Amino acid sequence: MPNSIVLCLHRLFKNNETRLHELNYLFWECTQRCNLSCLHCGSDCSSDSTIPDMPFNDFLQAIVPIRKQYKSNTITVVITGGEPLMRNDLVSCGKTLREHGFYWGIVTNGYNYTPAIHGRLLAAGMGTITLSLDGLENSHNWLRANKKSFEHAVKALDLIVSSKGLVYDVVTCVNRKNINELPGLKQFLISKKTKAWRLFTIAPIGRAANNNELALQPEELKQLMDFIVVSRMRDTIDIKFSCEAYVGKYEKQVRDSYFFCRAGINIASVRIDGSISACPNINRYFVQGNIYHEPFLDVWNNRFEIMRNRSWMKTGICTYCRDYKNCTGGAMHLWNEKKDTILTCINKHLNNCLEKN
Repeated sequence: MPNSIVLCLHRLFKNNETRLHELNYLFWECTQRCNLSCLHCGSDCSSDSTIPDMPFNDFLQAIVPIRKQYKSNTITVVITGGEPLMRNDLVSCGKTLREHGFYWGIVTNGYNYTPAIHGRLLAAGMGTITLSLDGLENSHNWLRANKKSFEHAVKALDLIVSSKGLVYDVVTCVNRKNINELPGLKQFLISKKTKAWRLFTIAPIGRAANNNELALQPEELKQLMDFIVVSRMRDTIDIKFSCEAYVGKYEKQVRDSYFFCRAGINIASVRIDGSISACPNINRYFVQGNIYHEPFLDVWNNRFEIMRNRSWMKTGICTYCRDYKNCTGGAMHLWNEKKDTILTCINKHLNNCLEKN
């Protein structure tokens, strides 16, 4: 089938998904405490965060009414932070979520991930886990600002891959220091029997906003895409680019489906202060409500228009972009609070490289 027809069908699919906006994933920012101080942190988390952890019962009371509209087993609660393992009650939180019918998982840097906590999380019903591994030892430790971070993450990886039935992936934030070691990191992951690997770039937000060592240059973005394409053709590991951007000619070659930012369409979040939004990295200007002031389900059903109708994104460099109808402005987390500037456009950089070559 010609690619133009496939893209047209995908646009129709996205329109239908947006119209239905059925909730599938709910992020819970349970803490802003963290045991690391990563160079690319989007929310400036710290071990001594002045923002207290959200009481679990506050979150639970907010989401239990969701079952009036959705079967709880169709929604996965993804517990994130900060670092979720900074909470002493994480196991009991997960167990209670499962008792209420929700599937749940965590996003972790792996530093506190021990055999004991692994067993307790599995016993509490944890079904998914995402582990960060940002390069080989020196590169990972540099980005994570901790000399033992790689060692701890690898020990966590060994535990995760050994657990049958656990859905997991390893995520890598690709930057200027680790881009050339991706082939070596891939072989390392394969040697560890890793099944799924997801690659991100680093958005210029939070601590990464002014760090020139983090954001990939256009030629490096092309290098990343080419690496993924070749790897997907040859290797046993399930490698894919994240859903962070439309990538033009590389669409469907670097992941299983075409670009679709589902923020506010199938994905919501409850942030540390009770704010209701979509993916946790989205600018806090786009918050749609707060669980301490209004029912979560009312907010989900009746707001989020800014994410479900993205015609406002056709501004700035997007105004006359030939790919706008397929990209529709890219990922929500790349837009500023004034809604007039996209922080970076991966597709534009790739197109420039391809035209030069």
